[in-house]
Amino acid sequence: MMDKWLGRSAAELGRAIEAGKINPVDLTEAFLDAIARHPETKRIYARTTADHARSTAVSAAGRQAAGTRIGPLDGVPLSWKDNFDVAGVECEAGSALLQGRMPKEDAEVLHTATTQGLVCLGKTHMTELAFSGLGLNPMTATPPCINFPEAVPGGSSSGAAASVAFGLAAAAIGSDTGGSVRVPAAWNDLVGLKTTAGRLSLKGVVPLCETFDTVGPLATTVEDCALILSALTARRAADLKGASLSNARFGVLKTVALEDLRDAPALGFEDALRRMANAGATIDEFEAPEVAEAVGLAGLLFTPEAYAIWGETIEAAPQKMFPPVLERFRAGGTVKATGYISAWRRLNELRKLWERRVGGFDAVLIPTTPILPPDARRLLEDPAYFAAENLLALRNTRIGNLMGLCALTLPTGQPSCGISLMGPAMQEERLLRLGAAVERALG
Repeated sequence: MMDKWLGRSAAELGRAIEAGKINPVDLTEAFLDAIARHPETKRIYARTTADHARSTAVSAAGRQAAGTRIGPLDGVPLSWKDNFDVAGVECEAGSALLQGRMPKEDAEVLHTATTQGLVCLGKTHMTELAFSGLGLNPMTATPPCINFPEAVPGGSSSGAAASVAFGLAAAAIGSDTGGSVRVPAAWNDLVGLKTTAGRLSLKGVVPLCETFDTVGPLATTVEDCALILSALTARRAADLKGASLSNARFGVLKTVALEDLRDAPALGFEDALRRMANAGATIDEFEAPEVAEAVGLAGLLFTPEAYAIWGETIEAAPQKMFPPVLERFRAGGTVKATGYISAWRRLNELRKLWERRVGGFDAVLIPTTPILPPDARRLLEDPAYFAAENLLALRNTRIGNLMGLCALTLPTGQPSCGISLMGPAMQEERLLRLGAAVERALG
């Protein structure tokens, strides 16, 4: 019976706790036991936090018995990417450079989640310092992909996605700077929410590029993402009841996002659009030259900030890094301050152009990634292939970060192929409501 709990959504588990059908302590032990027994655990979890989990579960069980549950996910176990601090637990952000790093306080979002009753099962593996979209990490561990055993799982929230896809957490918390929630969510057939920069606190989150860093959930349903966002903010969840596509108008971004799509992502995207149209959505294609210009500025925006944060640490022991990731960081050291400031000034102008262009759409649609998960061994052996596939993996997702948007990826039904909805800044609840309608249309 307990094993059956592991395949259910976070919301379903929460409702079962509310109804008295599941005790949070038993549920937590079921997940901890599954983690201990699973053959891929060492590739998924960097470490478990059993004491933290059990303590939170006991408190949740007490509230359930007293009829004083805090919220719909009170007592539900989640995993956390290993760049979120947990007091007294190593937090190494997938990097040998941070081996033994021991925070004294919980990350602010983790503290908030705990006060809302969410159970922290443990910390999941990730790309080194979150600076790759592929999920390959030969320095610590490369988590598995649910659909392709020889492929990478997407990154940098790689273990976060795997923990949910393999039934070792009800949902997961990751971070997204250029696609790090959405790429692994898409490649593991999950729902992933990239929140707007500034929506959730980054205090106690190991940074990559603080200007672009965001926190977001990976889960099996849109409802789960809505409830997790509510728990992370301690605010009312988005109302998903009655969500419909009958009066929805979507724009399909052709510029950059539809270029050089490989067969499977193209098929999954086109089929998803057809089903959305059949459900009543109006869908129009459009061009946006400002997107191509913004994508061209990415190298001037992401890498200098990342290297400014990590350069001194990296150069003290560069041999501890996977060379392709090291090269990505070092590229930031060649950018002049004038180039960085000029790029940001231009990006802000491009964001205004985008806002005016898409104002008539409820959301903008793109394939989450233009490629399927690449072969892990080839990525290890061929640095040029790693660089090219990494840029492609992040090409579409990066649009949302560059334009300052919130974004939601959903599975299309084609394995490892997602469709993304992009909405205006700070409009996560509205986007989640649209996402629930799209989810229903896609079946």
